[in-house]
Amino acid sequence: MPHIIRMLSACTLLLGISCADNPGRETLAPPGQAGRPFPNAPEIAPIGVRLDKYLDLPDGAKGPEVDPKKGYRIEELGRDLYMVTDNSYQSMFMVCETGVVVIDAPPSYAAKLNSSIAEVTKLPITHVVYSHSHADHIGGAGSLDLGHNPVIIAHDETKRLLTRAADPARPVPTVAFQDTYSLEVGSHVLKLSYHGNGHEPGNIFIDAPEQETLMVVDLVFPGWMPFRRLAVSQDIPGWLSQVEEIEKMPFKKLVSGHVTRLGTREDVKMQVEFDSDLKTAVGEALKSNVYVDGINPADMGNTWALVDDYTARVAGQCVTKLTPKWKSRLGGFDTFIWDNCYAMEQSLRVD
Repeated sequence: MPHIIRMLSACTLLLGISCADNPGRETLAPPGQAGRPFPNAPEIAPIGVRLDKYLDLPDGAKGPEVDPKKGYRIEELGRDLYMVTDNSYQSMFMVCETGVVVIDAPPSYAAKLNSSIAEVTKLPITHVVYSHSHADHIGGAGSLDLGHNPVIIAHDETKRLLTRAADPARPVPTVAFQDTYSLEVGSHVLKLSYHGNGHEPGNIFIDAPEQETLMVVDLVFPGWMPFRRLAVSQDIPGWLSQVEEIEKMPFKKLVSGHVTRLGTREDVKMQVEFDSDLKTAVGEALKSNVYVDGINPADMGNTWALVDDYTARVAGQCVTKLTPKWKSRLGGFDTFIWDNCYAMEQSLRVD
């Protein structure tokens, strides 16, 4: 039934026609309004069509529940290392002998980070590590109880971007590094490293070797479809290669910054497989679709119309190709599969 609803929504809302119309009676829609569907249109509704019901989440996309009264949950990752999450965002903190190191402070629950830490220790926050500059992951840092002269650590590029932003919610780092940085507080160690521009400049890997935990944000989405436009990554080839690099690293637990649970090596392998399938499907679609096909002759002088029609056909073929294998394996497949096909199409054409 949900599939029927989606098909009806796609026909009536996006295409401007009724699925029950006689296919022999073809009428042109007014200029700028939805017209005829593409041949073999995907069963997943395109961008901009509001669904009455999204696909149900597979079990692999689900995680432990969050107490609604608290608004967060804490998960112990190893000696003195903890993840905090609201099942949408994730951060970490490490309790050291002299204070607490906080890694990221999402604004969605940053006001409760102090209380979550207080469940474990009375020690103050002495260090903050930024995974990267984006406000949805560190925009709560300014609201933390940081005391006097906290050490805020990030990559050089993150410091540059935050200096430009001049955002009080994201205090500028006091310590910045280029390639690697070893943060040693008491008997604890965090290894910070930069692997180039993937998601954005300055996005770092944070390794807790003793706890066999790796934190990398906005690259892997355990059990889920990657966020729209391949996590709005600035360098998609770099993003893809960094996901493959994560698979080779020695870890057992992955804090990915998003979704409902910790990641595993199997989650990374599954995303590498999906990324490969996505790239292959788009590559095939780029080759098999001619640039101009079926467009209104009156639009031949509209360059953007030609590009829009071609890329929509490419993305649609990609969606059709990937749907049977992945729609029941990845949570939220129907939310961003069109977005991600478009992103890969753009990258393969110009990168």
